[in-house]
Amino acid sequence: MKTLTKEMQQSLTPQKALELLIDGNKRFVNNLKINRNLLQQANDTSDGQHPFAVILSCIDSRTSAELIFDQGLGDVFSVRIAGNILNEDILGSMEFGCKVAGAKIIVVLGHSKCGAVKGACDQVEMGNLTSLLSKIRPAVDDETSTKENRDSSNAVFVENVAAINVKRTVKYIKERSPILKEMIEEKKIGIVGGMHDISTGEVTFYS
Repeated sequence: MKTLTKEMQQSLTPQKALELLIDGNKRFVNNLKINRNLLQQANDTSDGQHPFAVILSCIDSRTSAELIFDQGLGDVFSVRIAGNILNEDILGSMEFGCKVAGAKIIVVLGHSKCGAVKGACDQVEMGNLTSLLSKIRPAVDDETSTKENRDSSNAVFVENVAAINVKRTVKYIKERSPILKEMIEEKKIGIVGGMHDISTGEVTFYS
């Protein structure tokens, strides 16, 4: 597998970038990982990097973007934070990744059985975690289909909130970053939300 060059990155469309992630996840699910020389890739990228995607995902140890999308060194910018939430620093990182470094797609990736989402559902308050979980609370409030057992004991409720949280984050990115909004509207980059099933490894992207 070749290390991405600037020319290869620039030739990609947002749709092709998404297809690379979809194909990589299929390889991961089927245990058909591409054989990469990571040491060689480290050498190839020592003078510069040209990733094709920015992926915002959770810190969960089972949901490493490079692994579940079968990507190598220099392929993706991986932004990880509990509950795949958004803040100004993450937005700035995305603006760098796309506007400066040339990435073609932003992915907001949630996952099943997310501990941060469960914490928000249970209204957990603990140190600095309180502020982080408050950013997920709007997704809890937006989940109106569940009338009873609106806490982490209800697996369906948790998964519904996780999906809403991803979609809200996609919306926030476009609302809070004029730079990224313009690039999306001009079709220079794409943006998509998705959900990673930690049991199967499969990623489902939202339309």
